[in-house]
Amino acid sequence: MSAQQSTSVEIPGLTRVENTGLEQLMARCAELTRPAYPHQEVYGRYCTIQEYVDCPPEQAYAYLRQGQHLEEWTFSLRDFLPTDTAGLWVGDDRLEEGTRIFCRVESNDAAMTVDFHCSWDQGDELWMVYLMRVVPAQLVLGKPGSVITWTNCRHPYYDANPHPELTPRPDRPWVGDYWDLFYAGHTVEMANLKAILEHHAAQRAAEAEAKAAAEAKAAAVTR
Repeated sequence: MSAQQSTSVEIPGLTRVENTGLEQLMARCAELTRPAYPHQEVYGRYCTIQEYVDCPPEQAYAYLRQGQHLEEWTFSLRDFLPTDTAGLWVGDDRLEEGTRIFCRVESNDAAMTVDFHCSWDQGDELWMVYLMRVVPAQLVLGKPGSVITWTNCRHPYYDANPHPELTPRPDRPWVGDYWDLFYAGHTVEMANLKAILEHHAAQRAAEAEAKAAAEAKAAAVTR
């Protein structure tokens, strides 16, 4: 037994084949599996959604990583402009009148991850982080296209505005007031993203088919 294995076995509270029989494991899994789950229990701390998109993963990632496209597929983010800080953009969140939203995009080409670091009212601390990933559907579903995942974690600032002095008006609701609607709202926006990506993919496929047909016709004429 390696030193690492020995240390792991000694940690209390682990459920492993070395200390748990199959019947015990099945009983524990049954306890954790219920016919219904309260919304707060599922989406109280984390909100994750996912969707299949009939679009090549490289195309989906290339679109998603361009931050200005947030204006197309999100419900309310509009009019982004670069700030004096490199990589930081500012736009309007029309969900609440007068609200400015700051955003920086961090992406990884190899993993096809796109993370949107955002915040309302100020751009010094970007605590609203939207974690997205494009996965080749061929890898996980055995068919062409993409699977896109999107996760939000409930940062403590969702419960209390860290900069109330920057709010554009005293009666403006706080972004955290909408947390219980994140799953539904993000599902609507994911549907927008899916529709846009599939539209562009279909256009590209049609253009490629037309080009191939034209080239084949030209080649036949020159024979």
